[in-house]
Amino acid sequence: MQCTWPGNDEQMQEYHNTEWGTPVHDDKKHFEYLVLDTFQAGLSWKTILHRRKHFKKAFANFDVKKVSKFNEDKVAELMANEGIIRNKLKITGTIKNAKAFIEVQKEFGSFDNYIWQFTGNKTIVNKVKQSSEIRATSPESDEMSKALKKRGFTFVGSTICYAYMQAAGLVNDHLMSCSRYKEVMK
Repeated sequence: MQCTWPGNDEQMQEYHNTEWGTPVHDDKKHFEYLVLDTFQAGLSWKTILHRRKHFKKAFANFDVKKVSKFNEDKVAELMANEGIIRNKLKITGTIKNAKAFIEVQKEFGSFDNYIWQFTGNKTIVNKVKQSSEIRATSPESDEMSKALKKRGFTFVGSTICYAYMQAAGLVNDHLMSCSRYKEVMK
């Protein structure tokens, strides 16, 4: 039995089967997930996942240095881009987050070194038996949210942080009966 949240959607199933919950230690991938989760705020993951290739193109292949230099002209261009979610606060928030991300890299050597401290540098393995047991926040996501906000990040509420933690493998919320539950722990 697999996790039920991907439903019958092929892209969601592919994402579940190849990415979700796999521990991430690459800063570019961390930034990609932060960008996508910023835009997910208030929307479904399916909506974002189906636009992922457009986000990748619009946000310079998730190059944090390039995104940190986006200006008002670029914001206007993104606001006209029908392939992404055209929300000015999320667009400008992503640019702000890129700048904060770079500051974290400078201080800690990498964003990866910083972000994994919230889980004691290991994946939190939840023993989820059914989808209804999957939480939306945790004490760790609460702490992460507060710390990121202090560092100037935006769109990093506890729920968004928890979704990010799930995606980046800081928590394993695969159902115990799902084949990926053990795979992501290897």
